[in-house]
Amino acid sequence: MKTSKEHFWHVNFAHRGLHDIKSGVPENSLLAFKLAADKGYGAELDVQLSKDGQVVVFHDSDLKRVCGIDAKVNAYTYEELHKMKLRNTEETIPLFTDVLDEFKRGGGPLIVELKTGKKNRELCEKTYKILQDYPGIYCIESFDPMIVRWFMKNAPDVFRGQLAAGYKDYRPTYPPILAFFLSHCSFCFLNKPDFIAYQNVKRPRYVLRKRKKGVMLFAWTSRKPDIDQKLNDAVIFEKYQPELRY
Repeated sequence: MKTSKEHFWHVNFAHRGLHDIKSGVPENSLLAFKLAADKGYGAELDVQLSKDGQVVVFHDSDLKRVCGIDAKVNAYTYEELHKMKLRNTEETIPLFTDVLDEFKRGGGPLIVELKTGKKNRELCEKTYKILQDYPGIYCIESFDPMIVRWFMKNAPDVFRGQLAAGYKDYRPTYPPILAFFLSHCSFCFLNKPDFIAYQNVKRPRYVLRKRKKGVMLFAWTSRKPDIDQKLNDAVIFEKYQPELRY
C-alpha cells in the first residue's frame, strides 16, 4: 500500500509497543504490541537478523540488558532466541511476522526501525519482502543512512525516515566530525527521507530547515505530551497513554 504524510500526521506511536515492565509487559514483546493494537495505537519496533537469517524484533545488538545473556543477538538461531525470556517474564523474542499478525487484527500504523549490522542488504531485502504482504500502514526508518538509501533505490514507494540523535549521543562512538554530520542529518542528500525521527532534544537548524521544506519531524521518545505535540508532526511515546492522534 502506498503511504503518504496524511497516514502519519499527528499520530502517537507506542515506543516498542505499549510496554510497562512494572506490569510484566516488556518492550518489543508480543504482549506489548497486542496491548498497543487493542487500544488502536500505532507502534514503533526494531528489526534485525538472527544467526539463521530470521527477521526478529529486538532493539539492542546484544542480549545482556533484556535477556541477561552476554552475547550478540546474531550469535543465536531464532529457535534459540525464542527460548530466552524478556526481562524475567514469560514473554520471548518474537518474529517480525508475528508482530505484524497482531496489527493485522487492528491498531494504527507502524514505524519499522532497521538496525544496522554486517548484513544490512539481507535485512533490507527480507524486511521489505515481509512488508509487501502486510495490508496495514507502515513506514521504515534507520540510523544508518545507507539502509534508508536502500529503500529509496529499491522500494521508493515506502515512506522512509532518517533516525538521528544529538551530538552528545554520537560522540562516544564516532569521531567529532562524523558525530557532527550524523547529528545534523547531513547525509539526507543520499536518501531523501520523507521524515526525520529526531531524539527529543534541541534540533539543529538544518533539521528544522528540512521540515520547512516538507520533511516531517517525528519525536523519540516523548514523555512530555503537550510540549512534544506542539513541536513535532508525529510522536513516539512511552510511560503515558495519549489520544490516538493529536
